[in-house]
Amino acid sequence: MKVCPRYEQAVQILGKKWTGLILRVLMSGKKRFCDFKASLPEMSDRILSERLKELEEAGILTRHVHDTRPVLIEYELTEKGRALEPVVAAIQAWADRWCDDIPDSHPVDEGGEPAEAEAASREGQAAGEAASPP
Repeated sequence: MKVCPRYEQAVQILGKKWTGLILRVLMSGKKRFCDFKASLPEMSDRILSERLKELEEAGILTRHVHDTRPVLIEYELTEKGRALEPVVAAIQAWADRWCDDIPDSHPVDEGGEPAEAEAASREGQAAGEAASPP
């Protein structure tokens, strides 16, 4: 059985390292380069620039250049990019169920923002469960 060429194309676009995380960050709205760097500090500037350009060329995001000093550049999902929201949510749901052994080093809430309070709450609940008698 031959793989569907559309599926193959989608995987080639979305399956590159960092692309899914960039999309996850963009789900909460417009972002600047520094916003991506704050959310994904391990990603190099070069790779981030490449992935943003690839996603723009694929029609998944748009790049808005504002005529200000200094120049302000924002990235935003297109309709095509926003259509990936259920895909990103499904991956998150799968990860929540099956990736328990991976620590949340950079937890984010549903809007793609840091969720330190949510993580602290879960840790508190876990500590409370451990302290309760069986």
